[in-house]
Amino acid sequence: MKADLLALAAIALWGTLAPLGVRLAHIPPFLLTGLGLLVGSLIALPLAGFNLKRWKVPLPTLAVGIYGLFGFHFLLFMALRHAPAVEANLINYLWPLGMVVMAPLFLKGTALHTRHVVAALVGFCGAAIAILGRSGTLSLQGGFYPGYVIALASAFVWASYSLQTRRLPPFPTTAVGGFAAASGLLALLCHALLEPATALSLEDGVLVAVLGLGPLGGAFFLWDAAIKQGDTRRIGLLAFATPILSTALLLLTTGQALQWSIAVAATLVVGAAFWGSRAR
Repeated sequence: MKADLLALAAIALWGTLAPLGVRLAHIPPFLLTGLGLLVGSLIALPLAGFNLKRWKVPLPTLAVGIYGLFGFHFLLFMALRHAPAVEANLINYLWPLGMVVMAPLFLKGTALHTRHVVAALVGFCGAAIAILGRSGTLSLQGGFYPGYVIALASAFVWASYSLQTRRLPPFPTTAVGGFAAASGLLALLCHALLEPATALSLEDGVLVAVLGLGPLGGAFFLWDAAIKQGDTRRIGLLAFATPILSTALLLLTTGQALQWSIAVAATLVVGAAFWGSRAR
């Protein structure tokens, strides 16, 4: 139960990413991500008693952390550059499904039942309804975009990273601060190479700080703790709530009415999580 609450807290923070992203849409994505991750890494300082030695992990562990935090964001942004945003986002949200079906491949003693697979597919349908209900369109049939493959790769990276952290030698959650700092620096390097220079206002700085403390910082620490303590299959099912919450908050913060699709999507995801969690 504690792991589920930690995962839900991370999901709640990720749900704020869309409305914050709208407010900060004028900032290039790699710059925004790099700054957000660097701010987020600071959360680890008080957690580690301001002792940076507690960030130290074996090089393979650090590599997995960078693979997850930087690799996921890099591939997602590349997907959005090379495919329609709605469709790329939908494909990216296959990562909770990946967490469910790939769990036995990464974690010894973890069985995958038909109930888990069906629940994950129902959960993905709920996420799809939430995403497509807002846009009202889907054009996957309109032609092939390289970004679709890249979006699928981003989904695989986050799902495999989440599962792989359970296979690594034990490391403290505070080490996620090191993952975030290294990934943030790499994102800023991508900004310097791929994006135009941008000046930030004071309001931008405040919102970037909120972004870093929330969906690009605090959420990663909560997620790491949840994955280490809980059933990854059930957590994967809960993660389908992310696009629903994100869409609902985006509609509310932009003054739009909530749509029927949100209620339908929420019902599917909650039902799938409850039903799928009953399989052992």
